[in-house]
Amino acid sequence: MGKAEAIRAGLDAVLSVVLASSCTACGELLEHPTRGPVCEVCWRSIRPITPPVCDRCGDPLPAWRLISVGLAQCPRCRRARPIVDRARAIGEYDGALRAVIHALKYEGRRSLARPLAALMRERGAAMLDGAACAVPVPLHRSRRRARGFNQAADLARRLGVPVVHALRRLRPTTTQTDLPAARRHRNVRGAFGATRHARAIAGSVIVLVDDVSTTGATLDACARVLKDAGALEVRALTAARVVTGRR
Repeated sequence: MGKAEAIRAGLDAVLSVVLASSCTACGELLEHPTRGPVCEVCWRSIRPITPPVCDRCGDPLPAWRLISVGLAQCPRCRRARPIVDRARAIGEYDGALRAVIHALKYEGRRSLARPLAALMRERGAAMLDGAACAVPVPLHRSRRRARGFNQAADLARRLGVPVVHALRRLRPTTTQTDLPAARRHRNVRGAFGATRHARAIAGSVIVLVDDVSTTGATLDACARVLKDAGALEVRALTAARVVTGRR
């Protein structure tokens, strides 16, 4: 063990006793508080959405045989072609991943953006490959003021590509998770507009970044504005995705 590792181990031992900090995801005492507010067991428990998945939205498909007969998209994407060209997420919005995102978003644990973004880079590498920039989904100024930060922007800054704030929220909207699926598209219709920075995205491949995708309504509303501003392709990369079951 090197000197730095020994110092860190000693500090962990002291903090474990003095602070008795618990993991923000599972509530167990942290053995290594200096490594952040989430224990290693919880980080390891975050599983990817495994293939087969819809080539467009990233939702699970019921069987490989659908891909073998040329049906590489889920029924929802075949019925109503989304504006977003392709979308992926770290994993399902459940368990430890849900708790981590909740801690980042509502408890102000902004240090969690770094490890979350690392997982997004790893599991969403195909979305970032060849992308010119990342565009975070914006908050309305009233919500941004109340929260103090935009979690999507915190994630976007750590993805390894330039960040362009090409979108603005024109009006406040009800939180999507509080609404039934049928009302989510209506809730965000016309809620976003382009900023003066949107000129930089013309003819480019863009990665739209957010913390959670539910039905994809918010991502589609943002992608429509970006394509109207000249984006060649809009991909989406989120920390989590709500999955209702294999179709």
